[in-house]
Amino acid sequence: MKKYISPSNNLKNLNLIINSDTYKLAHEDIGLLRRNEMRGVRMLLEITKPDLILEENKILSTIIIFGGATITEESNIKKRIENIEELIKKNHKSILLKRNLNRLENLLLMSHYYQSAREFSKLASISNQNKNCNSHVIVTGGGPGIMEAANRGAFEANCKSIGLNISLPNEQIPNSFITPGLCFKFNYFALRKIHFVMRSVAAVFFPGGFGTLDELFELLTLCQTGMKTKIPIILFGREYWNRIINFEYLADLGLIEDEHLNLFQYADTASEAWKIIKSSKSQPRKIQADLITNVKED
Repeated sequence: MKKYISPSNNLKNLNLIINSDTYKLAHEDIGLLRRNEMRGVRMLLEITKPDLILEENKILSTIIIFGGATITEESNIKKRIENIEELIKKNHKSILLKRNLNRLENLLLMSHYYQSAREFSKLASISNQNKNCNSHVIVTGGGPGIMEAANRGAFEANCKSIGLNISLPNEQIPNSFITPGLCFKFNYFALRKIHFVMRSVAAVFFPGGFGTLDELFELLTLCQTGMKTKIPIILFGREYWNRIINFEYLADLGLIEDEHLNLFQYADTASEAWKIIKSSKSQPRKIQADLITNVKED
């Protein structure tokens, strides 16, 4: 017997069809794009999207600035010290509070690096940007601390700067000094690294932790192996870096060549770092997608 289909049931079924995920255009189907099988598509998008936008903004070359997210302005750290000192007065036996106070006092001693990053960014930006092209554009990880200082220096010089943020379990909010439209959010660390390096003509490493060290050795390895044209790699703060890494010992052991000690230089002032870069003739060269390594699972 033929099934009777009422007009209302027919309309209901049509709505179900139109509103189903299968009827969406593939690029509008978020559920599809989030599937494990679509990881390659997501990676391609993360490579292509920033590249297109940077090209449209005539970004010819960049200077990478890395450094600790916890190194902030002197006034900010002093206020935090005052707050924790008040807590210690109420709980003078707390080992944790005293440990945190000691850490803040150490960060206070390093707060001058915030100002140096800010000053360097102004120097690098102000003479290399105009309405027709933008070279030596500051690029950071887009977060707080030294990253904020670097974006801030360019902002105060009325120049563009870039932020390459990353999706983390503890969400990192972009600092407010990045140029709107030039702040990108990544899911894959590896693809973020590519965009750090591909237009870079120099890199300045301020004191920092695991992330800073990771990026330093990544870039040194690319230059050591010839996968990246040699560029000025500047370790800002000779005393800090000499205490953190004994490069000479690596060479003495035969683990790196003596010539590899020439892959980086030291600077202690913004003007000194900028002088090193100005005297360099390095040009940007895009690294290829086959450098993608250590892709994080999502």
